[in-house]
Amino acid sequence: MNLPAITFSDDQAEAHDRVAAELMASGIDLDHGGLGEMPEGRTSVLAVMGKAGSGKTMLLASLYKDLREAGVEIVSGDYESRKKKDRRSLAVLAPTNKAASVLRLRGVPATTIHRILYTPLYDPQYEAIAEWLAGNLPRPKAEELTDLALDRAHAFYQTMPSIPGALAAAGLRGSDFIKGWKRREEPLDVGFIDESSMLDERQFDDLREIFPTLVLFGDPAQLAPVQSNGMVFDKLGDTRKLTLSRIHRQTQDNPILDLAHALADDRLTFDAFEDMIRDAARRDDRVQWAERVSSDLMARSPVLVWRNVTRIKLIQAFRAAHGAPEDELLPGEPLICDGIELPLKHRKKRIDLEARGLIKGAQVIYLAPGNKPGFAKLHVVGAEEPQVSAASIIKIEKPDEEEPFIPSAATMGAAFLHGAAVTIHKAQGSQWSDVQVFAPDLFAAAQAGRTEAGIPLWKRLAYVAITRAESRLHWVVRNRLALPKSPLGIADLIARPAPLSLESEE
Repeated sequence: MNLPAITFSDDQAEAHDRVAAELMASGIDLDHGGLGEMPEGRTSVLAVMGKAGSGKTMLLASLYKDLREAGVEIVSGDYESRKKKDRRSLAVLAPTNKAASVLRLRGVPATTIHRILYTPLYDPQYEAIAEWLAGNLPRPKAEELTDLALDRAHAFYQTMPSIPGALAAAGLRGSDFIKGWKRREEPLDVGFIDESSMLDERQFDDLREIFPTLVLFGDPAQLAPVQSNGMVFDKLGDTRKLTLSRIHRQTQDNPILDLAHALADDRLTFDAFEDMIRDAARRDDRVQWAERVSSDLMARSPVLVWRNVTRIKLIQAFRAAHGAPEDELLPGEPLICDGIELPLKHRKKRIDLEARGLIKGAQVIYLAPGNKPGFAKLHVVGAEEPQVSAASIIKIEKPDEEEPFIPSAATMGAAFLHGAAVTIHKAQGSQWSDVQVFAPDLFAAAQAGRTEAGIPLWKRLAYVAITRAESRLHWVVRNRLALPKSPLGIADLIARPAPLSLESEE
């Protein structure tokens, strides 16, 4: 994918030059394309901060293009060639698959932090094919692949440089060529981290161990990670932080972003803000004043709420509207990964699950029961290889009941909550075409009078929720649910020919 020509605002140009100077000090010359050796012992962390529409992603994409044209090797996480002593590399990372997929749609080969922390172990025969596809070895002789299959793999790789995708085009399943995962042992080089407001201290420490040069891209107006004392870039010195304050011209005629930026006014009350939304809805159909929640939209983009009790009630209403039985899931029901429930002795299985995108906060669509008891076939939203079958513990919470109902349970594996509604905290880093924001919850936050980092909590919640919408914002003002116009299904999900099964790990 070719990236469009970019015209920077003054603050973007200044940030670009500052990052370029930092890279020059590490031996990478963006102006003339020269690559020198990485200075031994040198480390650097910069943060590029700005609100929605300030051009952080545009700047990241431009810097990626500059680094690629300078000859820097791009590490995407699907396969990593044997390390060369003189290579310089870049990895573009995001905390979740959904956040990484937003960058990939813009032509930037992003992957998740977990996919860089853990690397795949390839079968030696297929590793030789991978090195050939990457241009490092001559065409191999493969016992299990015909010349035609190799030609298909090569043709795929020329179109899309993904080793797993190319091997899948040759007719291989992921479990044929990936034999496991291991914690990365050798450091990398330059790391760009998008949505860095979501990072916790542990993730930040892991990244600093791997990348001598880190550039964090984040929005300081978002919500800090739960149980943290702020965002990781808050602790950087002022000289390490670059701020994009100007809203880029392509976003100036966007009523959704206009509403988000209006929240910066200290005098703005909740009632006045709702009046602004109502006025915007009269002028532009990208803002919708909704009298009820759409159950059809909930199937693929969750309703965003503040309170857990609201989330649980909306999920129950969604399932009832679709006629879902209490004792099983319907194909097409959305889920949210709530973490991995495995004892420490099963570290390898944990790595396998996380490397496939089943990390806390991942959005998943239920496809069908797995081939073994306790397993489920799943579609991991935003993952490059989304189809997976894994040991699953699926929990459906009910109002006023401490223990959730569990329609599917392995003894250990990936844990899931229902995903038809999620808290605004968990929605950070994700975007959907249409977003429904449950306004009664934000009114409750306003009435509670709570603040976070000196800002009324309702404003932070509203800002994060509103900026999740790519195309249309639905501001839902009543506690009602519209009946679905179509049944749940999975026909809209892209099927991949060679899903990686994790059932062999049991």
